[in-house]
Amino acid sequence: MINPSALHAGPTPTAPALVLRPWRVEDAAALVQVYRDPELRRWTQTSMECKDDGVTWVQAQEQGWAAGVRFGFAVLEAAHGSEPSPLVGNVVLKEVAPGKRSAEVGYWTAAQARGRSVAPRALEVLTAWAFDTFRPHGLERLELLHQVDNPASCRVAVKSGYDFDRTLSAMPPAYPLDGHLHVRHAST
Repeated sequence: MINPSALHAGPTPTAPALVLRPWRVEDAAALVQVYRDPELRRWTQTSMECKDDGVTWVQAQEQGWAAGVRFGFAVLEAAHGSEPSPLVGNVVLKEVAPGKRSAEVGYWTAAQARGRSVAPRALEVLTAWAFDTFRPHGLERLELLHQVDNPASCRVAVKSGYDFDRTLSAMPPAYPLDGHLHVRHAST
């Protein structure tokens, strides 16, 4: 059984601490709000128009956890007193299976949180968790893919220790442009 408890990333001089935890249905409204950002919509393939879309998406994340193949985490700023924790991003470990040597990571950052190292900090926590949890089952390598026209994702990958591996050819319609493959090995 995979432990879905919360993971933490410490604060920086410009950003509060982060909490990563499995998605919950009560996150649906905040998720839909975050998805109103045209920049986020540009880089994701998910349609998120209403709360029902958010609930459906969160339930798919819960099913991934239950099946043990996809582990999505809501990224929240640490709460201050009685204030709710704002949703600032998402990180995910996908295509993981016992005996499989590689898996994929992905992420996005909410518009109001960009420029505060949310994605690299959350990705670093996810990476450590993935190797701690799945390396005993054979995981040796994590892969991060992004379109070539997304320099912000390229910077996050490099900042997070994911080395550029190669350019992948486009595969329309799902991947209309060439992409970069970045890799991080368990030993790094």
